[in-house]
Amino acid sequence: MPDISRPDIIEETFAQLNPRADELYQFVMQFHDYMNGVRDYGNGVPIKRVEVHTLTMIERNPGITVSELAKLWHRTKGTVSVNVATLEKAGYIYRQKSPGNAKVVHLYATEKGVELSTLHKAYDNLGLVRTQAQLLKYCTGEELNAFFKVVHAYLQIIQDW
Repeated sequence: MPDISRPDIIEETFAQLNPRADELYQFVMQFHDYMNGVRDYGNGVPIKRVEVHTLTMIERNPGITVSELAKLWHRTKGTVSVNVATLEKAGYIYRQKSPGNAKVVHLYATEKGVELSTLHKAYDNLGLVRTQAQLLKYCTGEELNAFFKVVHAYLQIIQDW
């Protein structure tokens, strides 16, 4: 095994590994910016993508709690609470205390929230189909399946750290 503490070995190894890592970092940063970007899904009101995805998660799981959302999204309850508060203030969701335990608060989409969630799902469906068509110009279907398999494995590794 080479002595990885030697500066020349460090530099040589870094030069070999870094181009792939840089491309991965660029992808992650650009996707992060994309998810934090704002979009009008057709109701005339711009909303952050992360907020509309949170809304759709609530709409698809009526009664979910902030703690459950945080666990699903691998985010802190504080981060999720900020998005939930924004959605509530905009009239897309409402909170309801649990009858048996007032400390447990369940989240529900309002009619306005269901409408936006439906617009969002339609937009995402179209976007995903278009993105896949673009990717198939550069990759085979098998390569795309392999990519998602690797993404799934990478998520597992990160979650285990």
